[in-house]
Amino acid sequence: MRFHPRWLIASTVLLLAGLACNLGRLAPPPTSPPVPTPLAPPPTAAVAAAPPVTASEEQLLIDLYQRVNPSVVAILVEDQTGGALGTGFVIDTEGHVVTNFHVVEGAQQIEVDFPSGFKTRGQVLGTDADSDLAVIKMDTLPEQLVPVPLGDSDQVQVGQRVVAIGNPFGLSGTMTIGIVSGLGRTLESVRTTESGAFSAPDIIQTDAAINRGNSGGPLLNLQGEVIGVNKALESETGFNAGIGFAVASNTVKQVVPYLIKDGKFVYPYLGIRALDELSLSAQERLKLPQASGAYVTSVVPGGPADQAGVQADSASETAADFNGDGDLIIAIDGHAVRVFSNLLSYLVNHTRPGQAVTLTVLRGGEKVDVKVTLGERP
Repeated sequence: MRFHPRWLIASTVLLLAGLACNLGRLAPPPTSPPVPTPLAPPPTAAVAAAPPVTASEEQLLIDLYQRVNPSVVAILVEDQTGGALGTGFVIDTEGHVVTNFHVVEGAQQIEVDFPSGFKTRGQVLGTDADSDLAVIKMDTLPEQLVPVPLGDSDQVQVGQRVVAIGNPFGLSGTMTIGIVSGLGRTLESVRTTESGAFSAPDIIQTDAAINRGNSGGPLLNLQGEVIGVNKALESETGFNAGIGFAVASNTVKQVVPYLIKDGKFVYPYLGIRALDELSLSAQERLKLPQASGAYVTSVVPGGPADQAGVQADSASETAADFNGDGDLIIAIDGHAVRVFSNLLSYLVNHTRPGQAVTLTVLRGGEKVDVKVTLGERP
């Protein structure tokens, strides 16, 4: 459930809504699992143009494409509604391909096509709707199978050049280039439960062209490392408008090994709803000492946070306003929480169910530490 008071800039689970890049229809803790093997300004323009690509960078891009594209595959899906096309990429030498969950959802038959012309059937090995990730196991392998390396998405910076390779509108092997235009976004899961909708954190925003059919393909840095899995675009028309989204590679590192091993990923669960971001007006109205942090609007009865004594705002969930007596979470295990997505990111990437974490909250103007033993996300 989301809260939309007029004076709040907030959401319980979603900071930035995205339109799903649906398929082109034809009719620090040591708990992280191991990674699978493997300008000259124009004279009169009001806005400066992007710097030109140099000859050396041009060759770099050519080399990158020739090195990576052989491992980027087209995924043809047959389901009850007809056929669809997406993208994936080879993650290891065992024949595992990473793509989006929404690419293979409801698949009755899957075909994996390589740029070399090699084609094979594939089976869905594991899926995770919350991160929108899936793993396909190929039935047969080509003679040469080169995994695409995963980079460290924590090192990604706004402004760095990125490349997307995929199959937009069925145009296989298409390469587009852009920059990272935003970090730390959240996108809502395609899955809903009785507890509401969950979100995936650490989404990378890019202006590299991402269109229908790009879903599941790699977003790469200029070293040819995957820093994200292209997932969605934000557009009123359904075509690229300069804002695309990708699941961070560090989320892939966390989730995919479990999809290969167990067929699913079990998320740690805190059991709260919180405002993602507070305006100054909200801070003043709630009489909070600061505007940064995740303000707890409700706790799930009997959930981990409830059992640990985390305090929610006493107003009902349908209230137009809140009373200001809930906990303001400002840190988890000593890591600062500026907005709710910081808390979600830490939970997903650094904790597992059954692990104890310490929330630092502001309660009644005082700083309080609350120890919570995490459960499993329903």
